[in-house]
Amino acid sequence: MRLRSYARFGLFALLGLMMSWLVACGSQPSATAPADGSQEVEFWTMQLQPDFTDYFNGLIADYEAQNPGTTVRWVDVPWADMQSKILTAVTAGTAPDVVNLNPDFAAQLASRNAWMPLDDNVPAEAKQVYLPNIWDANTLNGQSFGIPWYLTTNVTLHNQELLATAGVEPPTTYAELAEVARQVKEKTGKYAYFTTFVPEDSADVLQSFVQMGVELVDDQGQAAFDTDAGRAVFQYWTDLYQQELLPQEVLTQGHRRAIELFQAGEVALLSTGAEFFPTIEANAPDIAAVTGSGPQITGDTGKTNVAVMNVVIPAGTDVPDAAIDFALYVTNDANQLAFAKAANVLPSTTGALEDGYFAAEGTKGVEKARSISAEQMNQAEVLIPAMDGVKELQAIIYDNLQATMLGQKTVDQAVSDAAAAWNAR
Repeated sequence: MRLRSYARFGLFALLGLMMSWLVACGSQPSATAPADGSQEVEFWTMQLQPDFTDYFNGLIADYEAQNPGTTVRWVDVPWADMQSKILTAVTAGTAPDVVNLNPDFAAQLASRNAWMPLDDNVPAEAKQVYLPNIWDANTLNGQSFGIPWYLTTNVTLHNQELLATAGVEPPTTYAELAEVARQVKEKTGKYAYFTTFVPEDSADVLQSFVQMGVELVDDQGQAAFDTDAGRAVFQYWTDLYQQELLPQEVLTQGHRRAIELFQAGEVALLSTGAEFFPTIEANAPDIAAVTGSGPQITGDTGKTNVAVMNVVIPAGTDVPDAAIDFALYVTNDANQLAFAKAANVLPSTTGALEDGYFAAEGTKGVEKARSISAEQMNQAEVLIPAMDGVKELQAIIYDNLQATMLGQKTVDQAVSDAAAAWNAR
C-alpha cells in the first residue's frame, strides 16, 4: 500500500490567498439534488486502482443495492495528485462527497473548516466501532474531522543469519539498537540499520523523538524539544553516525534505500509494514527465507506508531446524510476486514481486528509480521500530532541533525537553532 512518506504542504503557501474563502466555499452545496429524489455520492480514493478495482466495484454495487435511489461514483486519484486536486476542488466549491486522505493533510484543511464536523453528525454508537486511539488521530482542537479506515504499523524485519553471525538478538529498543549496531559492524562488516535523515522522506526519525520521551511542540505550538531529552536524541543519532554505525547514505537517500540494502543482505534490520513482506519474497527470496519479524523499535516510553488512512466529508456536500452513511459503510467491521485481507493492511475497527485472520500462533513470514502488527494496535498511536507545518518541523529538525552528524554544529547549538527556527516561522 502507498502509505509511506506524507507529501509536501508547500501548496498552502502557493494558494494561501484562496484559503481566506474556504469557509465560504465549504458552506455552499456543490449541486442541487435531482427532483426525483435520487442522489449521487462522489467518492475519491488515493491510487487504489487497478489492484482493488474489483473490491470497490463489488462494495459499491452492494451499497447501491441496499440503498435504492443512491448511486456512488468512484474516482481514483493518483497519490501525487491528490493534495493539489482536493485543495483545488475544496477552494472552488466542487469537492466530492467522501474523500480518502491521511490525517496529516486532512488536518491542514480541517483547521480551515473544509470538512464536515463529525461529533454532532456521527452517532455515538457508530464511533464506538473504531479503536479509540485511532479515532482520536482524526481530531483537531477537540473536533473530529475524519472517520478511520485502514492502518499500517511498522514491524522490524530482521536478517536472522546476519544477527546470528554477530551473536545478537533482534533489538526492541533504541538502546539495544545501538549495541546491536556495534556488534553487527564488528562481526560482519555490515550495518545493522538504515533510517533516513532526508527532510522530505520518512518521519521515522521524527517519531523516534516521541518514542524517546520528547515533546515536539507545546500547547501553544511552540518548540518543546529544546530540553535535555531532546538533546539526548540528537546525541544518540549523531553518535551512531559518527561512529560509522549508520551508512553515510542516510543523509542523502530515503527509505527506499533501506529496502534495497535489506534485500541485498547489506543491513540486518528493516523498519517497514507487514504489507511489504511479499515484495521481499518476490524480489529477494533468499533473504525472505531468513527474515524474521519483531515488534517496532521504540524508546523508554514503549510507544509505537501507526499510520492511518481516513475518509473525510467535505463541508460543502449536498448529500450529507448519504455521504456519512456511505463513509460508515466503507469503514464498517465487515468491509474493513475484507479490505484488510485484500490489501494486507490492518483495520481500524475493534471487531475486525479481533478476527482470527490476525492470530499469531504458528505463523511465519507475512502472517507472522501481520500478527505482530495487529498485536501492536492496542497501544499504537499517531505519534506526530496533527498540526499545520508538520513537514516544516521535520525539515528543521532533520537539517539540524544532519549538521551535528557532519560536525558542523554542536548538539546544543543545533537544538537551539532548530527551536528558534520553528518558533520564528
